[in-house]
Amino acid sequence: MITQDKRLLGGVAGAVLLAAIGGFSVARCTADPSATSAPAENSTESATPADSLAMTADAIREAGIAVETVRAGGLGSEIVAQGQVTASPTGEALVTARAGGAVTRVFKRLGDPVRAGEALAIVESRDAAQIAADRTAASARAVLAQKALARERYLFDQKVSARVDLERAEAEAAAAQAEARRAQVSVGAANVTKDGRGVIVASPIAGRVTSENVSLGAYVQPEAELFRVADPNKIQVEAAINPGDVARLAAGDRAVVELMDGRTVDGRVRAVTPTLSGETRAATALVEVPGGILQPGLGVRVRLMPSQGAPTNAIVVPEDAVQSVDGRDAVFLRTPQGFRAQFVTLGQRSAGRVEIVSGLKSGATVATRNAFLLKAELGKGAGEEE
Repeated sequence: MITQDKRLLGGVAGAVLLAAIGGFSVARCTADPSATSAPAENSTESATPADSLAMTADAIREAGIAVETVRAGGLGSEIVAQGQVTASPTGEALVTARAGGAVTRVFKRLGDPVRAGEALAIVESRDAAQIAADRTAASARAVLAQKALARERYLFDQKVSARVDLERAEAEAAAAQAEARRAQVSVGAANVTKDGRGVIVASPIAGRVTSENVSLGAYVQPEAELFRVADPNKIQVEAAINPGDVARLAAGDRAVVELMDGRTVDGRVRAVTPTLSGETRAATALVEVPGGILQPGLGVRVRLMPSQGAPTNAIVVPEDAVQSVDGRDAVFLRTPQGFRAQFVTLGQRSAGRVEIVSGLKSGATVATRNAFLLKAELGKGAGEEE
């Protein structure tokens, strides 16, 4: 008994040393003898290996171990598709010059943050000067028409002028006022500067400058694209799906976006296009994802869980999550202390994923990417104990 205690203490000391050097420690836990006498209905629990790995959250991050919360739904109820992260319709803006001219000032460059309505550049333009002059002239005509109307109204009240003269003056005043409003709207639409010499190139949304096509002093044509601004918090994923899967998907269906580094991001199907792409002959599922995580242009793999899929209690995990422990298939469950190996029974495989028929419950969190590191450490701890 004393020798066994010494071995256990030695194993713990070695584990502490490993934690200081490699970032995590191994704890070999002996199963409770009473577990062998558990009832038959807890056979899955009793089959669980008692080996555990103690790891801190920082050690898990440093080791590059990814985890995923699993849900019920077999391979038959999943749609695996390739997708691309794009900006949502309200998450990207093309900023153009409203009038042709020379660029006299540039306030923002590639990658700079931008507020909604903030000026990016100023273009000095004769068109802007003409727009400003039209506004001034229209405003002056409106003032003159109002004075003429007041005079005709006074003469009519004094029974000096005929009603037809008053009505003509009223029509001319209304027309002049409408022209003044049109000229004012034109100035606002062109975003003319206060001095009337140029137009302000401003961003309609907040975000960052993702494209810049402007140089100081260069002449730009009207409506030429000068900047492109994107809001990283307004993105979506466009996934190409087979035409036969369109009827299975509905708005609100769950989706999981898989990144190249093994991380996953949960999302929801917003809509499915009713028409097919002319090039790929595939439909497009638009998936809403949280902003600030993915970058537009990034290629991803998407797993869609259609609400019309065949119901099943099987759980699907990446093949990398399944490891061989003591000659049996097992996954590593995330625990408050680290990870614990759990024996499972596998089903069918497809597209790098495998069904868990038994041994795992929906809602559990398992290690996916780099799960083999846990198996290696578990074997190392077993060798030290022996």
